[in-house]
Amino acid sequence: MNFQKRKQIILDKLNTEGEVDVKLIAVELNISEITIRRDLNQLASDGLLYRTHGGAMKVNPLEIPHEFVNKAAKNVEAKDKICRAAAEQIQHGDIIFMDCGSTVFRLCQFIKGKKIKVITNSIPVVYELQNSLVSLNIIGGEFNAERQAVHGSVANEHIARYKAHKAFLGVDGISHKGLFANSELEAEITQAFASHSSKTYLLCDESKIGKESYLRFGELAMINTVITNSQWEELAFLRKNGVNVISV
Repeated sequence: MNFQKRKQIILDKLNTEGEVDVKLIAVELNISEITIRRDLNQLASDGLLYRTHGGAMKVNPLEIPHEFVNKAAKNVEAKDKICRAAAEQIQHGDIIFMDCGSTVFRLCQFIKGKKIKVITNSIPVVYELQNSLVSLNIIGGEFNAERQAVHGSVANEHIARYKAHKAFLGVDGISHKGLFANSELEAEITQAFASHSSKTYLLCDESKIGKESYLRFGELAMINTVITNSQWEELAFLRKNGVNVISV
């Protein structure tokens, strides 16, 4: 069976059931799980579905734009390992900040059953956690359609009113020189989250380690823990600077 036929079957199943499971559909189509995962990743890149751990969900275009879904679908397995480890750091009763990064977004699936409060500037995080055990506090301010998030001075003032137990953040790059972002707005809100939380966790896949981008906005001391899938030897600069490392 070629990809186009498999694609149609997968999309039809999503339309009727809302989600698909890798193991079940592999048996149904009599093909390997590796092939199904490759198909789902391709369809996610095309904006036709949202990849989850173990399968995929139907994308509602009125909720999460395809551009964001496509970014969230990159390096899915690595991001899910990182976020599963991050979820283990969260206890019932915690108050946590979550930013608008695509890796942080994938943390949602692992915390829906936790009785916690999430304070976020991310619209996709809000949609994903609604109707779960999580209590939501939505940051106000200027809406950025490209990032599907809220930024600006009002958003920073909102964050400053609260104190969180933990912040789960992403960056565009991290090296021995510090933290890097591609946007001043992103940098400002990351600093605000970090400043008003007791512990700060950076979630980043290996592509961000050692990368330096447009704007250097913070020292490594801003971060307590980095959770990543990068090679252990590549993380020496973090440990040398007193940053805890969780390698998955």
